Amino acid sequence: MLNKDNYLQSFKRLIGWESITSQPILALPRYVKLIIAITVDISLCIVTLWLALYLRSGEFVMLTGPAFLGAVISITLALPVFFILGLYRTIFRYSGISAILSILRALTIYGLLYATVVMVIGVTNIPRTVGIIQPLLLFFAICGSRAVARYWLGDTVNTQLSFLSAHKALVYGAGAAGQQLVSALKNSYETQVVGFLDDDNRLFGHVLIGQSIFDPHDLANLIESKRVTQVFLAIPSVNQKVRNKILKKLSKYNVSIRTLPDLSSFTGRTVKSSDLRELDVDELLTRDTITPSYILLSKNIESKVILVTGAGGSIGSELCRQIIRLKPKKLLLIDISEYALFTIHNELESILANNDKSEGLIIPLLASVQDEDRMTEIMETWKPATVYHSAAYKHVPLVEHNLAEGVKNNVIGTLVTAQVSMEKRVSNFVLISTDKAVRPTNIMGASKRLSEICVQALFNKQKNNKNTKFTMVRFGNVLGSSGSVIPRFRKQILDGGPVTLTHKEITRYFMTITEAAQLVIQAGAMAKGGDVFVLDMGQPIKIVDLARSMIELSGLSVRDKNNLSGDIEIKIIGLRPGEKLHEELQLGENPQPTAHPKIQRTQDPYIPWDALKIDLDILKVLLNNANVEVISTLLQKLVTGYEPNTKIVDWVFTKQTDFLHNNKEDL
Repeated sequence: MLNKDNYLQSFKRLIGWESITSQPILALPRYVKLIIAITVDISLCIVTLWLALYLRSGEFVMLTGPAFLGAVISITLALPVFFILGLYRTIFRYSGISAILSILRALTIYGLLYATVVMVIGVTNIPRTVGIIQPLLLFFAICGSRAVARYWLGDTVNTQLSFLSAHKALVYGAGAAGQQLVSALKNSYETQVVGFLDDDNRLFGHVLIGQSIFDPHDLANLIESKRVTQVFLAIPSVNQKVRNKILKKLSKYNVSIRTLPDLSSFTGRTVKSSDLRELDVDELLTRDTITPSYILLSKNIESKVILVTGAGGSIGSELCRQIIRLKPKKLLLIDISEYALFTIHNELESILANNDKSEGLIIPLLASVQDEDRMTEIMETWKPATVYHSAAYKHVPLVEHNLAEGVKNNVIGTLVTAQVSMEKRVSNFVLISTDKAVRPTNIMGASKRLSEICVQALFNKQKNNKNTKFTMVRFGNVLGSSGSVIPRFRKQILDGGPVTLTHKEITRYFMTITEAAQLVIQAGAMAKGGDVFVLDMGQPIKIVDLARSMIELSGLSVRDKNNLSGDIEIKIIGLRPGEKLHEELQLGENPQPTAHPKIQRTQDPYIPWDALKIDLDILKVLLNNANVEVISTLLQKLVTGYEPNTKIVDWVFTKQTDFLHNNKEDL
């Protein structure tokens, strides 16, 4: 986390870390470190002789004359012995009991030699007992120097300093999971647990496995007194409503929040520190989730051939993850992006890694949904029962700048896939649509609404013999998708800001990508044909509130006029081309409930196929000629409520227009 790094750097500067760290010594050349070791040993020979003379005579003597000669003899005998017996080949920071045995062996030989010289041969004015005292002192001095080297150059000092600078954390939840988490973090040098938080007031003031239990309402004081920077949620068994209430309470404080996953992740094992993960933004959603109906999920999938277009995209890939668990006969993955197709195929294969019957179950197919021959070839070969069409260009500004290509992919791609599905008698065709299709202000939304109209028209074209049930499912943003603001906000926060926002009043509908995919599958299973299903997205969320929550969940504060010393600024950069302040989900009036509480059915107006086909043929010609001005005009005619909120910003069109304007006199 950003604040963690700042805190740690400040601590290191405070204790003078850069000046005392062992890293510069470890980086020295080998011969330099050898010279240092020899110099230390020479110094120890001199010092221990001086101490031996003091212990023998009871007074300090100058190391001159005979005393100096005794030191020279000690050095002359010690260094060759140390070299021969390998004391300088030992890596000090990894030295252990074997190093002590080597020192003992070397000092024993040295002691015999030195005692022989001093006690047997004799040195003038040096008492004979010094021949025993000095080798003993030198043994302890050499061992001590190696211990200090191991202590300093090894991990001991670094880990102790890391422990002192570790983040102080509180564990929310004094139950079994919380206790196991505290035990797992006991030896962590990055995090120091300083207590529990728990909502049970009977526990306040008690001590559990060495940690006090505090009232969550005292968190502000605990942050100040104990320098708490992190709170770990160890409440895997609580429901989402209680969890959201706790998160809302914690979001008021400048602490980083991490959490354990739900209880199902710990079946048969204890909690580990590695189980902690960053808190996802989707956990802030106050919407109630409904357990999906397995009957609806499996109805159009189990034991059937399923085809997913745009399989490598955000929604398409999640649809594939859900489908593969519902035991299809075969799953066809279609995408024009080789990398996206490769990625989702590998992921799905890993999900089925332990399934002996999975060979040939997943078929990755490179294809463009605009290529009628390729789509026909695929459907003729595998005869899918259900098609989920999620292939589309969905990034509003990008499509606005590439107008013709956006309409080709979204409209013509849908038309081709739907027509081939109808010709090959696919039982169910589900179009993934968007809230931006309702009274659109941009090309992306208008093209998706025209896609819906095409599907509605094709269904009604079948007259009495409706072999293919065409269905559209419309919903808003999904958290974490490639087009979502969440990944961008997260990266901006990690980079230190600012978090960029197009407008302070902008709102969007959000749901988790897993919930969206499950609801799409269930809606498709309820289709009667020609339906437009609208997913219940809850209440729209102000994006500025979402950005603020993400910053605060990271343990940081928002920098604004009320808090000039805050960490991250939220910067308003203005609406992008085609962007709306508020999205809508309903085009028609009086949506009807369905058997699922989160899915509604609506009846939207459409254009009969015979009339629509004439305009679609014109549109194809315009697209081939990239006549973006007329394309935009035709979209306004076909899509009720489409009102562009910006001039045409297609890159090629604007470049050509500028060229003509700048060179009109020459022309």
